[in-house]
Amino acid sequence: MDALRIRQVQIDDLDACCQIEAACFSPTEAASRASVATRIKIFPQGFRVAERGGQVVGQINSGATDRDDITDEAFKQLRGHEPDGRNLVVFSLSVLPDYRGQGIAGRLLNHFLWQAKEDGRAAVLLLCKPELIPYYRRFGFVDHGKSASTHGGSQWHEMARSLADRGPREARSRA
Repeated sequence: MDALRIRQVQIDDLDACCQIEAACFSPTEAASRASVATRIKIFPQGFRVAERGGQVVGQINSGATDRDDITDEAFKQLRGHEPDGRNLVVFSLSVLPDYRGQGIAGRLLNHFLWQAKEDGRAAVLLLCKPELIPYYRRFGFVDHGKSASTHGGSQWHEMARSLADRGPREARSRA
């Protein structure tokens, strides 16, 4: 099996990232092509892809802000994005279905957390569905309860991970 490579996104990855969004999220939840392109162009340093055998198989993307409220739908289009903001807000962590169960999402997330810490960010924030709360807890995220967000008609929970300390698992798993 080819080694996994995690790297910063490039504009040439747009099609692959859009395919991942479409494969991993319902049509009402998936980011549009325009949104993914905006994230790549405006904040590539907050967008990582996982590549295996020359194919992009996973992604994590974000925006930066000094705010703690992450329910603003416009922010997903990077309206209000503050490049030097203290918090990173994850919009999507996703892996193609054929590549799931191989630890790719965990490696992407660990790399993302490590890079955020190296960049001097204070925290990483995200919204997730209730069934994913245990997954994110394994990476040090704390559940702050139900979110006011109704994105895609779903129920979401707000989670946060302080970057004050880097856990041993995270430090070992840098990609």
